[in-house]
Amino acid sequence: MAQQLNQAHYDVVVLGGGAAGVAAAAAAARNGRRTLIIEVNPILGGELLSGMSLDGVLNARGEYVVGGISDELFDECRRMNGFIGPVHDHRLICYVCVDPEIMKIAVMRVLDRHGVTAWVNSFAEDVVVRDGVVTGLVVVNKSGRTLVTADHFLDCSGDGDLAARAGAPFEMSDDSGDLQPVSLMFRVGNVDSATLLRFARENPASMAVGESDYIRGDKTDEQLLDLLVEQGQPSVFFKSEGPFLGDAIRRGDLAPTALIMIQPTSAARKEVCVNATRVGGNIDGTDTAAVSATVGTLMEQVWQTYEFVKAHLPGFEHSVFAGLAPRVGVRETRRIMGDYLLTKEDVVSGRKQPDSAVAKGAQHVDIHQSGTTQIRIPIANGGSYDIPFGCLLPKGLKNVMVAGRCLSATREGMGTARTMGPCMAMGQAVGTAAAMCAERGDADVRALPVKELQARLRAQGGVIDGVY
Repeated sequence: MAQQLNQAHYDVVVLGGGAAGVAAAAAAARNGRRTLIIEVNPILGGELLSGMSLDGVLNARGEYVVGGISDELFDECRRMNGFIGPVHDHRLICYVCVDPEIMKIAVMRVLDRHGVTAWVNSFAEDVVVRDGVVTGLVVVNKSGRTLVTADHFLDCSGDGDLAARAGAPFEMSDDSGDLQPVSLMFRVGNVDSATLLRFARENPASMAVGESDYIRGDKTDEQLLDLLVEQGQPSVFFKSEGPFLGDAIRRGDLAPTALIMIQPTSAARKEVCVNATRVGGNIDGTDTAAVSATVGTLMEQVWQTYEFVKAHLPGFEHSVFAGLAPRVGVRETRRIMGDYLLTKEDVVSGRKQPDSAVAKGAQHVDIHQSGTTQIRIPIANGGSYDIPFGCLLPKGLKNVMVAGRCLSATREGMGTARTMGPCMAMGQAVGTAAAMCAERGDADVRALPVKELQARLRAQGGVIDGVY
């Protein structure tokens, strides 16, 4: 039976409601454009709601390298007592921790403030493209099928769904054929932070600290752990090479994993996020059946890990299981090839590109592997690197930009830029760029002078330069 195709038009359409998409939509609307954000899940925020720390917002020196829309989100969290703030892991990085339940509200407050229209529970079924110009996106939801037209489209889907379907070239993995494992975060409440930190200090051989020359300096593990204790936050990393985690894996108490990462989510609830689960085997995150097949295993790993820490980790004796992340975390799928390719050399050297930079990143190269292995390569001197505008411009497309982990990068470059800090910065960049193109009447986003985009981003809180 024929089905009516509804129609809608917006100035800017954003596909994907995670960190990149939220920032992109808010930025486009903040700059005067009628903006629609489309999200397949029932709530906006993506990994912002997982309980994980927001990595890449600061460099290892503690300087904020992301600002603007992210500041608005953090300010809303502060108003609701859900902002924990910067935390130093004395291992590789600094990061921002927030209450994910409060962040749910913060995301909607920011989008509503700027007048963004949101469609949740909506799936982009197809793309209409002609001569490198995307003219429409077919969206399916309970209202039926809708052809959404727009002047500019921003692919913040994480998987590069829109750009790939429109014909942009992309890569997955590298010559190795490997893909990072998928994970499921969970939260634990009523944790005694002081007892946990004391246990970490008394067991330095089990702890991951001082993994970069900048953070290590001339400090011993014990001295770095003293700094963790002094900081007072329940932020500790148990390494698989150490006896606490390594022995548990060898006994079969835990599934193989590189780290147990514990980070604060709520002081009021004495709550932490635990990042310890993984299913490898090169799961293709764009294969619905393959990802779905991991859910049961991941949930069993969650409960196994919770029972283990409650029984064996001091500070967790009286803990309660508090919740799961709203979705399986996928680290790696398509990388859309663009006008510039962000490389390992760019990121680990902390390369600055003042003529083309529109965002920054500061997370170490972080490539999870199966079992207990993980690649972690720090950024030189605890600094940051620049993300050029060309990383966000898909080859062969004129009115489409990408932001998030589907940026144009090598596998190593994506291994740092995939984190939430740079995702928000890239999102703000493309949202602002789309609005500016509309102001100027530029159908092709490459007509926008980068210097003008940089000036607008700076004026609206974006960090383009001025930090290490």
